Amino acid sequence: MTISVLYLGDTSLPGAAAYLAGLIHHAGWSFDYLPSHVPADAALLDVPRSLVVLSDYPSARLSPPLQQRLVQAVEAGAGLLMLGGWESYHGCGGDWDQTAVAAALPVEISSADDRVNCDQPALVRRVLDHPAVQGLPWDARPPCIGGFNRIRPKPAAEVILETHRFRAMRSGENVRFELDDSDPLLVAGCFGRGRVAALATDVAPHWVGGLIDWGPGRVTSQAPGAEAIEVGDLYAKFFCQLMAWTANL
Repeated sequence: MTISVLYLGDTSLPGAAAYLAGLIHHAGWSFDYLPSHVPADAALLDVPRSLVVLSDYPSARLSPPLQQRLVQAVEAGAGLLMLGGWESYHGCGGDWDQTAVAAALPVEISSADDRVNCDQPALVRRVLDHPAVQGLPWDARPPCIGGFNRIRPKPAAEVILETHRFRAMRSGENVRFELDDSDPLLVAGCFGRGRVAALATDVAPHWVGGLIDWGPGRVTSQAPGAEAIEVGDLYAKFFCQLMAWTANL
């Protein structure tokens, strides 16, 4: 099976996009890439796609007619994955609320700034067994993140992961952790014949936090035109499984 990914955003391949591009390359899939500042054109959607990834890509760069074409491709069976970031969901310049793409995603997007920056521990908790997260030590070795977009699941969607934020307090030599609040982190569903997923945190620094080094082993990769990456093996497995599930592989 030929796997074709369209990846839009995360600044540029020599920058933050090197991480997801490296993971796509590591998985052995082909991809076309468009930097965050470049508007999409129709030719990108002329190619049948297994998966479209939007990550830190402003909605203004994808015109309403092209958004409609993307949604039609998802209805016909393509996968759609949005990752978190300052230009994802509403964010700071993402402005995906009230768009055609928002209608296809499994989450409701705020009409106001939805960014949450975590200056104290924010741990990832699995709340649902799902192929996108299987075989990973969510309980024995929970990873942490540095920030996320606050999203709300639509009624028919499944919440797979949550973020649990803690207040850490020191008294002498003792440190106490109290649960502050929790938010959906990974939500999945279907739109027509396609699968859709929304991850509220980023794939790249700084929001990805310690998740980028999750695991006892290391994975190295370098996609064409991108910087080389070295990441945790569990981080790599998680994102590859998430993309594979969304692409219905």
